[in-house]
Amino acid sequence: MDLLFHRDVVVANLASGSRGNCTYVGSPTQGVLIDCGLSTKQVLQRLDQIGLGKVRINGVMITHEHTDHVASARILSDRLRKRQGKPVPFHMTRGTASNLNPRCAPADVVPIAAGISFTLGALKIDPFRLPHDVADPVGYLISLHDVNVGVITDLGRTTRLVEQQLSRCDVAVLEFNHDEQMLMDGPYPWALKQRVRSAHGHLSNDESEALVAASATPRLKHLILAHLSEENNRPELALAAAARGLHRAGLRRVEVCVASQRQPMGPVEVRAPTEPSKPPRRARPPARPHTQPPAPRPREAQLPLFSRYS
Repeated sequence: MDLLFHRDVVVANLASGSRGNCTYVGSPTQGVLIDCGLSTKQVLQRLDQIGLGKVRINGVMITHEHTDHVASARILSDRLRKRQGKPVPFHMTRGTASNLNPRCAPADVVPIAAGISFTLGALKIDPFRLPHDVADPVGYLISLHDVNVGVITDLGRTTRLVEQQLSRCDVAVLEFNHDEQMLMDGPYPWALKQRVRSAHGHLSNDESEALVAASATPRLKHLILAHLSEENNRPELALAAAARGLHRAGLRRVEVCVASQRQPMGPVEVRAPTEPSKPPRRARPPARPHTQPPAPRPREAQLPLFSRYS
């Protein structure tokens, strides 16, 4: 098999929304799941449906304890152990683990903490704090072969840290939860509307547009719009908001797609660089001053060490 194929980074959203969330990140042969809000049967079926049925799952990263992110953890843990011949770690913060419904608790919980990165095989995983109405929620930035994938959903507002992590992404799975007007005109009770709109609820299309405009960089190649509300949003509204945000950021070549609740999204593949990123050049040391400068003479023009591109 082509060696370069093994250096492809694969991102596949299996489901996204209030009835279940799950995303695969890794290579074509092994990787991790972010959340497992679908049934175990659906997780495995959807992987198989998009050609990833034989991938080895080396770990499951849980963002927080809400059922739509962790519903199948216990059964999936047992199934993966039997399928792969050894326990699969489920990584989550201590706050998430202590607030998990016991019926969802997996066998092998590995505690993590926001701001402390770790490795799992070839993956570097960086959990970071998000503002949401649960004990200790995190998003994840996952790095493989110099390709960065961010999973940033279930947050009520942006933060400087969120902006920094999005700016590092080659692929971003980003929440576009609701259209503000649809939410306010919709059937939700007033208390639930206030929760969704709060600083610990969910990002609206307009808020996600502003986040993309402020933080997306030319490094971004794929933007996956996630966690759309079926009652309070429509794909065309989210897509329009994303397009405005990318336009404001000056980006024209980003592929945008909408994650679905009902069916898996075909894998997004990013070809990893063939060589690791080179460190920046060192600036030349300044010339030593003369104690008795010679008489003035014409000087050769010097090129700047760095140039700014528009």
